[in-house]
Amino acid sequence: MPSSRSNAQGRKRQSRNDSHEDNKLKREEERRKLKCDREERARRRSRNRNDQYYQQDIEKACNMSKKNNTASSSTADNQAPPKKKSKIGSQTAKNSKSQQQQPSTALSASVAVVIPSTVHSKPQQLVVPQPIQSAVQDDKEGHLIYYNGQTIDSRFEIVKTLGEGTFGKVVQVKDLRRNDGRKSIPKALKIIKNVSKYRDAARLEINVLRKLREKDPEGKHLICLLFDLLGLSVFDFMKMNDYRPYPLEQARYIAYQLIHAVKFLHENHLTHTDLKPENILFVCSDYVTGPQGNSGDGRRRKPVRIVKDATVRLIDLGSATFDHEHHSTIVSTRHYRAPEVILELGWSHPCDVWSIGCIMFELYTGQTLFQTHDNREHLAMMERILETIPYRMGRKTKTKYFYHGRLDWNERTTAGQYVRDNCKPLMRYMQSNTEEHQQLFKLIGRMLDYEPSSRIVLSEALRHVYFDRLDPKLKELVDGIKNNNNQGINYTKGDLNYLK
Repeated sequence: MPSSRSNAQGRKRQSRNDSHEDNKLKREEERRKLKCDREERARRRSRNRNDQYYQQDIEKACNMSKKNNTASSSTADNQAPPKKKSKIGSQTAKNSKSQQQQPSTALSASVAVVIPSTVHSKPQQLVVPQPIQSAVQDDKEGHLIYYNGQTIDSRFEIVKTLGEGTFGKVVQVKDLRRNDGRKSIPKALKIIKNVSKYRDAARLEINVLRKLREKDPEGKHLICLLFDLLGLSVFDFMKMNDYRPYPLEQARYIAYQLIHAVKFLHENHLTHTDLKPENILFVCSDYVTGPQGNSGDGRRRKPVRIVKDATVRLIDLGSATFDHEHHSTIVSTRHYRAPEVILELGWSHPCDVWSIGCIMFELYTGQTLFQTHDNREHLAMMERILETIPYRMGRKTKTKYFYHGRLDWNERTTAGQYVRDNCKPLMRYMQSNTEEHQQLFKLIGRMLDYEPSSRIVLSEALRHVYFDRLDPKLKELVDGIKNNNNQGINYTKGDLNYLK
């Protein structure tokens, strides 16, 4: 009897411990999901901001301009002009010991640099330092204060604000120096925040773009980069389209261009490290509408939108890293991060290939392959969708996610249930069992090989049978073969049969 009573008490204690542990895990899971929801809402936020968001800065700039005009008209000949914060081209600022504010210089004097893209087009422009003639100011965060209609360096007239990021702001500008009688083509001017680390990152981006005329030896000026004004990102267009996937032919063409562009980076000893749909922009995102559809719960959805021309550009080389440079431990946006990065095993070009595989899946399905914000859960999703992570990688990593070379993951928790309910083997995501769908998923599978050394290289990916169905005219556009009949290609129907 004592033994039986002792066993019963032990079972009760174990039951209480298990219940306490389950409640603890449940609370942690709820907190994690709330955090995930917040981060996901932030990720899905539109890039473009309303210009009214910057109204305070605009008013400050206008007031500053009025004060400058008043002060300059009342200044006597023997008086020094009033000192202004961040005055451009001011010798007084350089000579005065009392004024420590760094000068702000917008970069003009365009230097044509051919930046390889997925198709041949006009060269993008890097803009190198020359002093602006009028005084400007930064706000307390380092953003240049400006207003619509302001002229930078007597050349670029600001039309409107396109967006804002950690690095600074992007504005649409009009080039006033065009004198060929044609309408000025809108450009996007990237104005880097006047903060040391962002200036350093901008110089890295310029270095990656491979050309900079050195006219800023002290490295203390604002930096602006001038680019062609592009359309919506692949992600934003899909978001606008209720996250519907792209037609297979368009998804194939986008993937081919992306692989071609990243292959060029790899051949020049660069890893992009931040490949994602947000960094793939349509040259022109004009579209046609198709018939309305119904959602799964019977509600009517917005008419489907089909982009007229799926020609894209790869952007944002600010995180790109040369082979010989320091490699940060963690790179890539979470959903497109390769396993070797999560496990801190070192990374190189193959981490870009993994990201491309995730992007190709998203173009095909309209959904993110690994929808998570937690490392352990991310690895569990990989094992659920692909296969068990190799024992070698589990033994080699110094992270806390493995025990004796195997992923330390409890499938009986709420998180485990979430992975089981939301993930399935890769091939089960195919929407059709036809040959071209199978070819796509075989290519994605090659890109999602756990072992970086075994992952398909991009030169081989371009020759994959999946791309044999790509229209030759589009291949010629990407590969750079001259063809005078390839202008104005439009395939809004989602296929290219009528081009043949």
